[in-house]
Amino acid sequence: MPALVTPFADGKFDEAAFRALVDWQIAEGSTGLVPVGTTGESPTLSHDEHRRVVEACIAEARGRVPVIAGAGSNNTIEAVELARHAEKAGASGVLVVTPYYNKPNQEGMFQHFKAINDAIGVPIIMYNIPPRSVVDLSIDTMKRLYELKNIAGVKDATGNLGRISLQRQAMGPDFIQLSGDDITALSCLAAGAVGCISVVANMAPRLCADLMNRWFKGDAAGALEIQDKLTPLHAGVFTEAGVTGAKYGLSLLGKIREDARLPLVNSTEGTRKIIRAAMVHAGVLKA
Repeated sequence: MPALVTPFADGKFDEAAFRALVDWQIAEGSTGLVPVGTTGESPTLSHDEHRRVVEACIAEARGRVPVIAGAGSNNTIEAVELARHAEKAGASGVLVVTPYYNKPNQEGMFQHFKAINDAIGVPIIMYNIPPRSVVDLSIDTMKRLYELKNIAGVKDATGNLGRISLQRQAMGPDFIQLSGDDITALSCLAAGAVGCISVVANMAPRLCADLMNRWFKGDAAGALEIQDKLTPLHAGVFTEAGVTGAKYGLSLLGKIREDARLPLVNSTEGTRKIIRAAMVHAGVLKA
């Protein structure tokens, strides 16, 4: 499932390019769409823009695949409002990141997610990413949250593969675990994860989907073969901000303009060379 970028043109949301990107993603085999996450530059979108991107994604998807809309904030009231809007717009679920910058304790995070849970009626995927949020949602807190009616699982971007096994042990096999880190996605599948919310899938949706499909058909060797093709791209896109790397790759494919919104700027020339070479290695771009 791609964590979709938000295309801009002349500083404004490029809805036409975004809708075309949604269609291409579905045609290439992506089984779900995740708009307005970190890769969608949600921190620099206005609330009106955020809502419009969600609405455009759901409208263009036309029910062909589920849409898990980003609804994260370090302001619980704002997160509740975004989650309510996503549900009203027709999202299948919401992705809610741990509150960043404020550094809440475990009880604070529990109450944050509980408030969102109590406000909506669609599934919630918690997003645990300590490197960005500075806080780590503990397994004990996840277990408490999983008892609530709408908490369905986690996007795990801890970088700790052991967490997948420990969370599976604590919450059971029905707790949905999604990798939040492209380069560890295959390893996470082996430990019990059931998918990936991916940055690289923006640029290589067919390969990312094929890797997943091969794994779940029992073809581990085939999945590893695809992983070997994608590994330089998984690494290269995060040479700088993953957002800008994905946008550069999509611009090479003629899908969107490269433009990012400040404080992000376009990839440097050195990073562009790395990403371009990695795309050629993966076979998604001709040399």
